[in-house]
Amino acid sequence: MAEYVLKSDDFLVSQTDARGKIIFANDDFCKIADYTISELIGKPHSIVRHPDMPKDAFKSLWDVVNQGKVWTGYVKNKTKSGDFYWVFATVYPMKDPHTGETTYMSCRRKPSKEEIEDAESLYKTMS
Repeated sequence: MAEYVLKSDDFLVSQTDARGKIIFANDDFCKIADYTISELIGKPHSIVRHPDMPKDAFKSLWDVVNQGKVWTGYVKNKTKSGDFYWVFATVYPMKDPHTGETTYMSCRRKPSKEEIEDAESLYKTMS
């Protein structure tokens, strides 16, 4: 597995429904994850989850956003070909004013090497 290092101007955006299925993905997300938009829409966002990521990290994410709060953290994702990339993610819930349905928007940027090293150290202590 090779690492894809994001460029400083890469900005990955995706939106999921309340069940975590992708309903929107921008061009940067598709390009870096190596999926077409049609391959992502309707799929669970976990399609890009790297097996090195501890389940507790995602439990924390869902615990926070289900309280209507914004979650931030570092995430190691995998590409369709099995390579990986790190992001600093901000995930926030959004309530549709017409339907009342909650969706989740995730915006991701390039983390520094130091931030990745800190995240790797922390994740080794988690299950």
